[in-house]
Amino acid sequence: MCGRFSFSYSEKFIEENFKIAVDAGIYKPHYNCAPSQNLAVISNENPEKLSFYRWGLIPSWAKEISIGSKLINAKAETILEKPSFKKSFKSRRCLVLADSFYEWKQDKDKMPFRIHLENERPFAMAGIWDKWKDSEGREINSFSIITTEANELMKNIHHRMPVILPHSEQKNWLVNSDTDYLFSLLRPYNSEEMEAYPISRLVNSPKNDSEEIHKRI
Repeated sequence: MCGRFSFSYSEKFIEENFKIAVDAGIYKPHYNCAPSQNLAVISNENPEKLSFYRWGLIPSWAKEISIGSKLINAKAETILEKPSFKKSFKSRRCLVLADSFYEWKQDKDKMPFRIHLENERPFAMAGIWDKWKDSEGREINSFSIITTEANELMKNIHHRMPVILPHSEQKNWLVNSDTDYLFSLLRPYNSEEMEAYPISRLVNSPKNDSEEIHKRI
């Protein structure tokens, strides 16, 4: 799964790398992005600007907002079978922007690791989103991160990982409507282009949101 990540670049850097407009009055760097927070995405509805959607997908038909806490991830293998995800996969996709994600090693020590691209460049995780209205008619846009089986690097830490889209496929993820083609993108990223290292357990609490989380131990 993917339960935490970071996105901590400057507004100018984001604009230059993703060719989008960033509202400096809204955006702020996050070193410990967690479910239920409003986080940076590029959606197929507004592909020219940085948007902020709630992490934890709330289907349009949901009765309660709390369902989002159970839908922070969508498995690639079953995404077309799940009522919560199927419609969004076909028509509401987004790029979830990150500079790294965190995972806890599956052993008795539960050591947290930071996983990032070897060149330290920003990347985009494949996401889906939906619109939901509360009882007072207020609209909330929310998203889920698609996960796939672990690559060779991640297998030593966890059996799942987020789908990281190659830079050349990011635009296609937003604009292409061919389901078979989109599904073909949901594969593990090349492990030779990634790095992982252990970090402090500061990351365990979403209240800790500083650059210190990135430090190698």
